[in-house]
Amino acid sequence: MQVKETLNEGLKRAYDITVTAAELDATVETKLKEAQPEVEMKGFRKGKVPMALLRKQFGQRLMGEAMQESIDGAMNKHLEESGDRPASQPEMKMTNENWKEGDDVEVSVSYEKLPDVPETDFSKIKLERMVVKADDASVKEALENLAGSAKNFEDRKKTAKAKEGDQVVMDFVGKVDGEPFEGGSAEDFPLELGSGSFIPGFEDGLIGVKAGDEKDVEVTFPDDYQAEHLAGKKAVFTCTIKNVKEPKPAEINDDLAKQFGAEDLAALTAQITERLEAEYTGASRAVTKRALLDALDKKVNFDLPESLVNAEAGQIAHQLWHEENPDVQGHDHPEIEPTDEHKKLAARRVKLGLLLADIGQKADVKVTDAEMTQAIMNQARQYPGQERQFFEFVQQNAQFRQQLQAPLFEDKVVDHIFEQAAVKDKEVSKDDLQNAVEKLEEE
Repeated sequence: MQVKETLNEGLKRAYDITVTAAELDATVETKLKEAQPEVEMKGFRKGKVPMALLRKQFGQRLMGEAMQESIDGAMNKHLEESGDRPASQPEMKMTNENWKEGDDVEVSVSYEKLPDVPETDFSKIKLERMVVKADDASVKEALENLAGSAKNFEDRKKTAKAKEGDQVVMDFVGKVDGEPFEGGSAEDFPLELGSGSFIPGFEDGLIGVKAGDEKDVEVTFPDDYQAEHLAGKKAVFTCTIKNVKEPKPAEINDDLAKQFGAEDLAALTAQITERLEAEYTGASRAVTKRALLDALDKKVNFDLPESLVNAEAGQIAHQLWHEENPDVQGHDHPEIEPTDEHKKLAARRVKLGLLLADIGQKADVKVTDAEMTQAIMNQARQYPGQERQFFEFVQQNAQFRQQLQAPLFEDKVVDHIFEQAAVKDKEVSKDDLQNAVEKLEEE
């Protein structure tokens, strides 16, 4: 067997592999001898079938296996000796297409190898971590929002006109083409104006009504309305207004705290403070992580596999095209050519992906079973009532498990770098942190 290098340029490699006819024949002979003791054939006892007959019966199939095993073996031996790690599945092509038994097998193999990633001194990376404390104003705002969500409604004066945010208590009868329809009527129905509970236009039509009024509200059901017999139809709702009520936020006290599962107001305040600071910490980490990735992108350079960059650029361009064309659900659309901007972003992603993978491997970073289980549980909560089916899907889908594992691994590698980098805490305002997060989202 011969392996001859034909290309060595950057990360690109190509080889001609030749497996001689004698080597193939020897491999087939070995396979036949291994199988002979178990073979039964009419006219012969088990294990006594002549080799010539076995070769005639099974030789052609075994020749195919021998060719594949020989080529794979040569490739694996080469990769082991060279230390190359192909960036993607090597491309293999048989060059003597008119091959017949007795000929040597000639195969060309090409691939891009993964680059050697240089060592990085993380202690020289300087980062600033934004620290935000939950101030009294933020906690008070959160308490007021909770009180607002627990609001009650109190009667307005009989002559008061309803405005957005008020609650209107009414009887109504809906008709399409002059005929009442199922589900279109109710009595003593409380509706908060501006809540978006009813079809578009209905709540707006009740602005300005007062107790005792009777008003016809004309609306059109959306074309995608869930009841197909009503979709796109015009309807008239005759509304008899019984009362108009204004919202009154709940008082911020122990009773409010108990509504939200806290022992008292002090306990609720402590919970809110803890939750706010956890949110600030998460936002701050995202900002610091981006700063770290930016620093690594500038600090570390190495050759990138062109095939990986092109594939990533294609995915970016395709995703952005669909975001700009949400009506196109499938892939029946013109070919999408990545722009220079897509390729630039793809190069950054590929570089950082390879770099973090290399750092994680060298640091023996692992995602534990417990961490994976927690990630799966978090995902399952998005499918209430279908958790069992989701777990079965995850068990059967290795690619999806890898998609769940990848961000966990990346975050653990980032934490590993944070431990060694020069990270300085800086106390800032909530607005400063919010501005930094918004800047991330714009990029």
